[in-house]
Amino acid sequence: MMVESEERQALRAAVRKLGLKYGREYYLGKARTGGKTTELWREAGQLGYLGVHIPEEFGGGGGGIGDLAAVCEELAAAGCPLGLIVVSPAICATVIYRFGTDDQRKKWLPGLIDGALKFAFAITEPEAGSNSHRLKTVATLEGGEWILDGRKTFISFVDEADAVLVVARTADATTGKLKPALFVVPVDAPGFEKQLIPMELVAPDKQFTLFLDGVRLPADALVGSDDAGLAQLFAGLNPERITAAAFATGLARQALERAVDYAKTRQVWDVPIGAHQAIAHPLAVAHINVELARLMTQKAAALYDSGDDFGAGESANMAKYSAGEAAIAAIDTAIQTHGGNGLSTEYGLASMLAGARLIRLAPVSREMILNFVAQNTLGLPKSY
Repeated sequence: MMVESEERQALRAAVRKLGLKYGREYYLGKARTGGKTTELWREAGQLGYLGVHIPEEFGGGGGGIGDLAAVCEELAAAGCPLGLIVVSPAICATVIYRFGTDDQRKKWLPGLIDGALKFAFAITEPEAGSNSHRLKTVATLEGGEWILDGRKTFISFVDEADAVLVVARTADATTGKLKPALFVVPVDAPGFEKQLIPMELVAPDKQFTLFLDGVRLPADALVGSDDAGLAQLFAGLNPERITAAAFATGLARQALERAVDYAKTRQVWDVPIGAHQAIAHPLAVAHINVELARLMTQKAAALYDSGDDFGAGESANMAKYSAGEAAIAAIDTAIQTHGGNGLSTEYGLASMLAGARLIRLAPVSREMILNFVAQNTLGLPKSY
């Protein structure tokens, strides 16, 4: 049995208190008026929650990715799901502190830790989809400068970001083959343009297509080494999946809490509706599945924090898969518990369903996770 430390439990309680200070109405109000959760983000940063996983030597809290996942989960459970945590602190700050130069750490980590800086992350391309081997965004070194050309799509938070950590490909000097590398691209760089993708999600988060047309960057825009691209990429993607799983279970907990309260108080016949097994059992099943997903998320975080990147990859994929499925089922069950009220604006559940449904697709699709487990865990032949 995995029991969290007293420090982790205290962190959860403190973050939940912060989330409840703002609450679901604050979040939905921002989402429906085109606003941003800037005040909550800044306070979370000032309290040290956004950099809790970064070592103290770089100005962070000295914890692990499990602590950041707890922050992400508790804010979502309190009605304020901050998806940017999955990107800016989890991916970008992690990659920079693990692979960045001393100058890069000094330049970017303080702002990422206290929330003054926000980074987006761009890997997905229109023609590549889930096949990262087909990425066409290319970085060319000319006269001491990098020149980026390419296109990215379904990139989140670009309208809030100061810069985007872009996955591009550079030419290997010996083989001529293209290999992945990561670059910090300021959103105001000449040649960088964004185009909004209209979505049906009720959230402050927006999605964009990016156009990089001859974007010139200084040599130090390359994070770490152009020879460590894959290692750097996976160092960021595992935390992404762990925090995405935490995000999903937080959403599920929020929905179940509302459904349980409703089932205890709503009375149609002689007893509250929660006394009927047709209501109680689906809620119990949903709770069980959410708790199982939370446990796998904790396992993935523990493996990652122990330095086991491969083991963390397997568990992070499983955590993200199980959390996405559990969240969708939990929110759907919560809606069903409320009957017609479950689709009303007043109860705020229907708006959660699209957000949870997104977890099946991103940051990695359910099908690609199943491919990973089939091939790497079960040893089955590759199908693609």
